[in-house]
Amino acid sequence: MEEIALKVNQAYPSDSGRGIARLDPETMFRLNISPGDIIEIEGRKKTVAKVWRAPKRDWGKGIIRIDRFIRENAGVGIGDTVKVRKADYSIAKQIILAPLKKIDYRLFGADPESYLKHQFLKRPVVEGDIIPLVGATVTFGRQPQQPVLLAVVKTDPKTAVIIDETTKIVLRDKPVRGFERFGKAGVTYEDIGGLKKELQKVREVIELPLKYPELFQKLGIDPPKGVLLYGPPGTGKTLIAKAVANEIGASFFTINGPEIMSKFYGESEQRLREIFEEAKENSPSIIFIDEIDAIAPRRDEVTGEVERRVVAQLLTLMDGLEERGQVIVIGATNRIEAVDPALRRPGRFDREIEIGVPDREGRYEILQIHTRNMPLEPDYSLEFVVPSLESLREMLRENGDVRHADIEFIIEEVKDLEKRDEIRSAIESILPGDLREELEREIVKTMLRYLADQTHGFVGADIEALCKEAAMKALRRIIPHIDLNEDTIPPELLENLRVTIDDFRESLKEIEPSAMREVFVEIPKITWGDVGGLDDVKREIIEAVEWPLKYPEKFKKFGIKPPKGVLLYGPPGTGKTLIAKAVANESQANFISVKGSELLSKWLGESEKAVRKIFRKAKQVAPCIVFFDEIDAIAQMRGFDEGSRAVERVVNQILTEMDGLEDLDGVVVIGATNRPDILDPALLRPGRFDRLVYVKPPDKTSRLAIFRIHTKGMPLANDVDLEELAEVTEGYAGADIEAVCREAVMLALRENINVERIEMRHFLEAIRKVKPSITDSMLSFYERFEEKAKEVKRTQKAMLGYG
Repeated sequence: MEEIALKVNQAYPSDSGRGIARLDPETMFRLNISPGDIIEIEGRKKTVAKVWRAPKRDWGKGIIRIDRFIRENAGVGIGDTVKVRKADYSIAKQIILAPLKKIDYRLFGADPESYLKHQFLKRPVVEGDIIPLVGATVTFGRQPQQPVLLAVVKTDPKTAVIIDETTKIVLRDKPVRGFERFGKAGVTYEDIGGLKKELQKVREVIELPLKYPELFQKLGIDPPKGVLLYGPPGTGKTLIAKAVANEIGASFFTINGPEIMSKFYGESEQRLREIFEEAKENSPSIIFIDEIDAIAPRRDEVTGEVERRVVAQLLTLMDGLEERGQVIVIGATNRIEAVDPALRRPGRFDREIEIGVPDREGRYEILQIHTRNMPLEPDYSLEFVVPSLESLREMLRENGDVRHADIEFIIEEVKDLEKRDEIRSAIESILPGDLREELEREIVKTMLRYLADQTHGFVGADIEALCKEAAMKALRRIIPHIDLNEDTIPPELLENLRVTIDDFRESLKEIEPSAMREVFVEIPKITWGDVGGLDDVKREIIEAVEWPLKYPEKFKKFGIKPPKGVLLYGPPGTGKTLIAKAVANESQANFISVKGSELLSKWLGESEKAVRKIFRKAKQVAPCIVFFDEIDAIAQMRGFDEGSRAVERVVNQILTEMDGLEDLDGVVVIGATNRPDILDPALLRPGRFDRLVYVKPPDKTSRLAIFRIHTKGMPLANDVDLEELAEVTEGYAGADIEAVCREAVMLALRENINVERIEMRHFLEAIRKVKPSITDSMLSFYERFEEKAKEVKRTQKAMLGYG
């Protein structure tokens, strides 16, 4: 029988615990197998798994993706080689299962055997395997929640078997012995989402020296001795350290800063020496120093003698005269600038790896990890069902399943339905059972992708808190039905305990992303539909802001850098702030709104520090738009500030941040002002505010569009002529027109509090009361500035030799 040697790689988060192995099409062809077939995996032991097709990015790499349970069953780790062949299997007549630790069988409802049969249906196993029960969790001590693990004690027949409807499942009460290695409930690589590149870097530095020291001996170099992980709180620094230690079987020692500090002379250093000595005796080992800035602060900035001695002792232990063997030190901090510089050199911490805020794909992975044991209710609303049906169709087409044509028919059938129950009934009446289960899985994935879109700036800890809060909301729904006098909860209540997308939506209102607590960041709810007229301005803004954030690859392809900033100037009330909010929404970017005057402080250096903090946060939560409203308050022309010179320092800091040595990747700055003439000229050059956009007062067409927006939800009488209103409001800005509409309603209510419709006379009366805010002198001022800006641009082009 054909067999192929493949390298083991970690499973995708959504595959964990499902008995799946992912192979590329070429390997499947050579083994003469199709998706859904059973393969035998041979490492130090033999086990079986169901085959699924690998995504395109894995094709041709000679890898097999299996989760930690299959890896343990096969006796292999990540990076090991296994033999893979098509399995000979039978239908199981009987399977005897036993838990690894004592568990409460009420988790499984009134009939545990039937529950388990449903959970493990079509799952392949061999005697001696461990199988996780996805959807039921248990907590071991202070470890994170883990799935309930069951050992396959005996199978009939003895060969590889698959569980089906006819299989009898026997569940033993007494925990089984001999599987202690599984009882650790340690963190593995499958428990880390959204940190692929960072995890790869950590593995290179830590795993290679501990697993294969001969590589470094052959090259004649010393292996790396330490890694410093830094980044915002909650991004997964501690989790990575634990996962690496568990995966490579190394001893793990933790140093928490405050615990080793002592008031007695020399005792703190003694504790450090003892930990390093113990790690050396139990090598290979990892010493993890959490919040390293607490025990190794910059010596030139601390006054205490104890801290200085501890730093000196740590420096000696990490790179002293004594050889420390196979001991690697991992430090973690969210204040890297506070760590003593002597620690941050090669030989001590060889690598500094930033563990940043996860992007959309990373958030999706983290959501999959935290919801994989959660009973999620698939949401049968159109926004989730249609994309899920399309994904299912593509999957069937890739697998050569002719039923993909049926999905086309279903999509057309459900597109015109609105209610969830109707959509569900239509799908259930057409789709067979196996495809329905697959569709529900796809719906859950689509729901998680939707949540990933809604959680800009969330770190792993925030997403975990979001999932817990959603689960608590689901729990609150059934609490009124629980009889507190009873010892047990009825099985049907447990069965109905499901977490819905609405639970997550409600939780999103309460969970604040920790990456942005100091600076308020939001995605505005304003769309281009809320901005009336201004078509030329919209086009310029879309090109300068939305395109670079949505299609960065296009700019890379043609070798140009996108604009860094856009300055919106024009009379008050023309919609400058509204435009900035709309573009942030449309480009799905975070939005940091900065009110100029709030940045200024009487304390030396505080104003510049606030600017630095804003730009640092913007980089962390990119793609991001930083919006400076009334920028003239903080970016006036330098040379006129006779006082504290705070404004001049702020201007210098903004200039440096926008066009300094560090690149602003995925960050666009938008400024808004109605006094462009007093802005510092250095800000208005290309490379800073590349585009100067004049937001003109609305013309008649734009005024009509603005009237339509503000009267959209208003019951109007038949005599209301919006075109006439647009005609008679020459010189009115968008804010003026909004005031006219509001005043018309107030006038109508003043006449009769029970009024049904707003009439034309109310609008005409409101126009007489609300005067236009834009004057002719104001217009001529902005037009002169626009002409001057164009002249400067023409001069710059001429100096560059074109134009």
